[in-house]
Amino acid sequence: MSVKWEKQEGNNGLLTVEVTAEEVAKGLDQAFKKVVKQINVPGFRKGKMPRQMFEKMYGVESLFQDALDIILPHAYGHAVEDAGINPVDQPEIDIVTMEKGQPLVFTAKVVVKPEVTLGDYKGLEVTKLEETVTDEEIDEQLQSQQARLAELVVKEDAIVEGDTAVIDFEGFVDEVAFEGGAGTDYPLEIGSNSFIPGFEEQLVGSKTGDAKDVEVTFPEEYHAAELAGKAATFKVTVKEVKGKELPELNDDFAKEVDAEVDGIDALRAKLKEVTAEEKKQLAAQTLRDTLVEAAAENATIDIPEAMIQTETDRMLQEFGQRLQQQGMNLDLYYQFSGQDEDALRGQMAEDAKKRVQVSLTLEAIAEKENLQVTEEDINTELEKMGAQFNMSAEDIKNALGGTSVLENDVRFQKTVEFLVENAKIS
Repeated sequence: MSVKWEKQEGNNGLLTVEVTAEEVAKGLDQAFKKVVKQINVPGFRKGKMPRQMFEKMYGVESLFQDALDIILPHAYGHAVEDAGINPVDQPEIDIVTMEKGQPLVFTAKVVVKPEVTLGDYKGLEVTKLEETVTDEEIDEQLQSQQARLAELVVKEDAIVEGDTAVIDFEGFVDEVAFEGGAGTDYPLEIGSNSFIPGFEEQLVGSKTGDAKDVEVTFPEEYHAAELAGKAATFKVTVKEVKGKELPELNDDFAKEVDAEVDGIDALRAKLKEVTAEEKKQLAAQTLRDTLVEAAAENATIDIPEAMIQTETDRMLQEFGQRLQQQGMNLDLYYQFSGQDEDALRGQMAEDAKKRVQVSLTLEAIAEKENLQVTEEDINTELEKMGAQFNMSAEDIKNALGGTSVLENDVRFQKTVEFLVENAKIS
């Protein structure tokens, strides 16, 4: 088999492949053995029709397509390998010549992985996030826990933000009550922004027994199209006002928040320790992300549309899997969001392009810096995953279908750590 590769504009190129007459003959033989089993000829058992008679009745050309289905995958794969190219999309194949007893010549228009021109990736300047945990941050967490454990108690004072007002209400547009606009004994937390914008604020200052007209305008994007953008009046009666009674910050409160601590001081210490670890991990991850994004932005890459489409496919699949974990699927999402697949893919396209840019950049850096993945690296990662999923390293390897995917992941991790080690961090 002979192969000729011609690089064309951008990431396109043309493979011209000549398959020997012997390989064509083998393909035709296999095609005949397949086809002859599917035809009935008087005087012959099924599958026993002589080849010469078949070609006389149907012509050898009737075997060409089946023969091509057999020959082309193997021939194209070897041609790609011989040419040393890396296709990123399905080829566009055109048969130039095919005859019995003659070589097969075909061309394949191929889109290949783009060349990466690296910019600056060593010595990148980056500021690391602050990891210090302040007393104020712990106070905020304790206040949040206080609010979570607060009790609602009836109050006679006027409504303030944070109170819960128990209300009856009915909504009118052009003095006509509209469907779904009424409620009785509805508990509304003021400041929760769960009602139409402007509604809750107008109840501040009201007391139990007060009746009030609340004037609002429905948002233009309101889910009920017949109400979108329209002015409405809600006739509201305040039937009860409840305020939050916060628990004291004492040892009993601490034990209710966390049964493993013996008092408020221990709770503060534990919150500080947990928060410090969280901030440390966030700072490290943000640092890595920032360096990777900077290196990718500094690289020049003409990314083929096919690679963006493939990455968008992957993102769409990942999104569908996350929806399934929440008890939904893509069809339901399209119904609820009012989007279709094309609109969702359009939203994902820019992020998909960035993902491809990052992946190609890290791959190019790893190659330039000769960052190798050792067997020890793979075994360490397998053991780590085995401990995480309570599986043996061998079972993890089998589940992954080998170690090639894992090897790529480890190489990328090493490349990111290389960027961190060579960065100027302040």
